[in-house]
Amino acid sequence: MVRLPSMETTRIDLAPQAAEVAGVVAGVRGDQLGNPTPMAGTPVAALLDHLVGLTLAFRLAAEKTPVPGGPSASAEHLSPEWRRLIPAQLDALVAAWQRPSAWEGTAEAGGVTMPAPVAAAVALDEVLVHGWDLAVATGQPYSADPASVEACLGFAAQVAAGPPQPGLFGPPVPVPDDAPALDRLLGLTGRDPGWRPPS
Repeated sequence: MVRLPSMETTRIDLAPQAAEVAGVVAGVRGDQLGNPTPMAGTPVAALLDHLVGLTLAFRLAAEKTPVPGGPSASAEHLSPEWRRLIPAQLDALVAAWQRPSAWEGTAEAGGVTMPAPVAAAVALDEVLVHGWDLAVATGQPYSADPASVEACLGFAAQVAAGPPQPGLFGPPVPVPDDAPALDRLLGLTGRDPGWRPPS
């Protein structure tokens, strides 16, 4: 059972990071779909499949109409329409969380019911961190919105301070306390900020 921290009700704007991730998706070449990513055993195609699923799941969470199960991460299941689907679903995700009703009560995603502000934090963290995964796996630059990083860093720090949460983050990777905020976030989510694909 995933136990997520409570969050303040300050609304998070998903738009800046969603736009950045849409740009990264547009830059993925067809010959890169088999590339490794910072997520062990997860090639680019599987990560894209996960982005398709999570953008839909967290939009439906905001709309209070969740679907059973969680987003997959399967290269075999990647929709041939991923180049169109992911940017469109990122836009829809942003729009859903801009509605005041999204922040009320609880929301459910991946079979987990949580306070709506926590669901928004999880959604932003998924978009931001997986956007970085995709960018470094495909050799693209990545710009992390500072406000988004700070919101995710606060969320990830609360999760890391509690009991292990299998399926949410990998084991934390040590990162210096004075490292950039994005690097510290990546470390808390089980990533080596210096990861690069094998040459």
